Amino acid sequence: MFEAASPESLSITHTVAFEGLEARRVEVQCAVTAGLPGFAIVGLPDKAVSEARERVRTALQAMAIAMPSRRITVNLSPADLPKEGSHFDLPIALALLAALGIISKERVEATLALGELALNGRLVPVLGALPAALAAGEDGRTLMCPAACGAEAAWVGATTVFAAASLAELVAHFTDRAPLEPAAPGEVTTDTGTKCLSEVRGQERAKRALEIAAAGRHHLLMVGSPGSGKSMLAARLPGILPPLSAPEALETSMIHSLSGLLDDGGISRTRPYRAPHHTASMAAIVGGGRGAKPGEISLAHNGVLFLDEFPEYPRAVLETLRQPIETGDVVVARANAHVTYPCRFLLIAAANPCRCGQLYDAGAACNRAPICGQEYMGKISGPLMDRFDLRLEVPPVAYADLDLPASGDTSAVVAARVAGARAILQARFEALGSDARVNSDAEGTLLDRIATPDAQGKEMLLKAADTFRLTARGYHRVLRLARTIADLDGVETVSTPHIAEAVGYRLIGARDA
Repeated sequence: MFEAASPESLSITHTVAFEGLEARRVEVQCAVTAGLPGFAIVGLPDKAVSEARERVRTALQAMAIAMPSRRITVNLSPADLPKEGSHFDLPIALALLAALGIISKERVEATLALGELALNGRLVPVLGALPAALAAGEDGRTLMCPAACGAEAAWVGATTVFAAASLAELVAHFTDRAPLEPAAPGEVTTDTGTKCLSEVRGQERAKRALEIAAAGRHHLLMVGSPGSGKSMLAARLPGILPPLSAPEALETSMIHSLSGLLDDGGISRTRPYRAPHHTASMAAIVGGGRGAKPGEISLAHNGVLFLDEFPEYPRAVLETLRQPIETGDVVVARANAHVTYPCRFLLIAAANPCRCGQLYDAGAACNRAPICGQEYMGKISGPLMDRFDLRLEVPPVAYADLDLPASGDTSAVVAARVAGARAILQARFEALGSDARVNSDAEGTLLDRIATPDAQGKEMLLKAADTFRLTARGYHRVLRLARTIADLDGVETVSTPHIAEAVGYRLIGARDA
């Protein structure tokens, strides 16, 4: 008759496996039993997890802990969930130490751990400490992590976080020889930057468009000759956007935590600004690759995605933006992964009018004008063009204006107006019981309730829709844009001037233009 394995030889701790932003719970079971000496890790581990046994073995030897001449089996449960990454090192080491009776099994089982082990026992920082802390808090467990991840994990305030520099420090903590102090939350910072909107010479209409885009999160396309200031304008957009709210900062930081973009555990209230090169692949833009990692559109969540030289991006990459722009999230489906990432970003695109860039200069235009411009801008499909609420030409700046001192409103002044407009629209949404954040989120009956223009404005909108053959999407985008313009003016009713200005920003790419 067979006897059950002794419970004294089995220990359990917990960690997580990442599927997008979701931290899936993993139970790390370690059994030390009689048999031929060996160290096996089962439960669908990848190469990095399988190699953990050598890192753990060497780290324990560095601490003068002898490996037993027995069979060591580590099971990562659920066994059918793929396990990827080096952050499994620490929970495996803790489970083994508990199975050997060196540290308390009860205390280890009440923890959730992640971290990579160096061969000398030092704990190496890993990705995903922030979502792991949330998972630990939901389960009522304490989080154990490397020292470099402590500030990041503690910021969320979901659970007690103990951050150690080495495995030896954690052993001393569990044995009460040198208890660790809970990690302090990372500092919340707001980087206002040094780029001011007043430094841009001229381009008053473009500055106005930036202000409207910032107030309602309206996507903007700027078309102009090389050197007209398109990139300079886009770089100053973060300076006029309001800081991230606490929920937005958490959403954005979770994505950046998975991508290793949080510096020293500090959480920033500044909205992200991403500007990938036009040679970026589809996986880099929308997400994918090994482990289905987040792409640029998700890294720009709650912030700005600037795509310079817009028509130079591969057509397939541009077309993948259409659905995320509408839904605010992207589903990355791969053979071994199917994950969803949020991506509510403000898209700013810049393009030259043609390949040579001199279409608007009669003295320098090529002999293929205007066909060259039509072919070049034709790389942007109609459905994608229709998703830009604001489309405007950015003319060259006169040489005489370049020597003038900084003029116009500073970024701080514009930011105050944007913040005022956002306060108005957010109060309106709260009064209506809507979870929309900005005017660009409004649709259906909500849009009808907040943006129906007066009689004269309605008449102008219908005439513009017929003249420029606006699609239903374009019609509603004009309404959203007009609503934001009215909020910037501090008025409740959308009227003719607001409709006229909104329509004026949609002439580029109009079907009969």
